[in-house]
Amino acid sequence: MQDLNYELKQLCARNRDGSFATQVNRERILTLIANQLREMGFVNMRAQSLKPKHVEKLVEHWKGEGLSAGTLKNRMATLRWWAEKIGKPNVVAKSNDVYGVPDRRYVTNISKARELTSGDLARVTDPYTRMSPVDPRSLV
Repeated sequence: MQDLNYELKQLCARNRDGSFATQVNRERILTLIANQLREMGFVNMRAQSLKPKHVEKLVEHWKGEGLSAGTLKNRMATLRWWAEKIGKPNVVAKSNDVYGVPDRRYVTNISKARELTSGDLARVTDPYTRMSPVDPRSLV
């Protein structure tokens, strides 16, 4: 195990913030980050040696992978947590806009339901499905 991976694992073990799922996800993301930093050529890093250039390279790499906005934001939150725990909160900018991370796109309120015609209904082969009411509100 590399030094950075080990130190980040210890940092997570000492700081039990959030739910169990949050803790596990944070540790996985930090392990991924440590591996990616090593692949980018940042060898002999320690947990205390996080700098803005590392954050910028990571964000650039993630954008190149075509990750979704939500994934980028989750990883940025983990980087901010790391920076806070080592006493360097200013290493990672407070806003994702600085790094060009887009906003999340939520599901719209437009219904994706569609009306079935009698021809569509005739193609249904299951007799129980054919007998079911078209509109669930008609059961009331």
